[in-house]
Amino acid sequence: MNTSLPMLAIGLIFGGGLGFTIAAANGITLDGHDHSDPTHHGGTDHSVMHEEVLSLPEDADAPTLAITVVEDPMAGWNLHIITENFTFSPENASLDHIPGEGHAHVYIDGVKLGRFYGSWVHLDGLPDGEVEIRVGLFANDHRQLAVGDTPVSQTLTIQN
Repeated sequence: MNTSLPMLAIGLIFGGGLGFTIAAANGITLDGHDHSDPTHHGGTDHSVMHEEVLSLPEDADAPTLAITVVEDPMAGWNLHIITENFTFSPENASLDHIPGEGHAHVYIDGVKLGRFYGSWVHLDGLPDGEVEIRVGLFANDHRQLAVGDTPVSQTLTIQN
């Protein structure tokens, strides 16, 4: 019997955030991505993703991305995802590509944190020391957006 699902249920019932920890430890994410499946990664290096790319023309309508991270006065960090020519569209998640729509993926030290449909994300529980935060834009159909050959992504490093 697969023990991952009962462990996930126990974690969600008894611990809120603990459920996410138990889920991640068992290769389960709540966005449907199996981190234990090597076909989704270059071996065990989670920073090498093999996601399909949607190459867009280099023109004035191409989406752009910038990110900023500010320390939250109470706890953690606030990530601001700033886009142009791009709209977050949770209502069209997993449907056909519509130009200028989609979602963002956020990675912490190369490990996917999740799929996001808004411009602000609170980051808490980051590891101590130097932390790399990477954000990429994705189409509704989950292909990574690129302008020409360059993925629409940004990376910055903070000292936690």
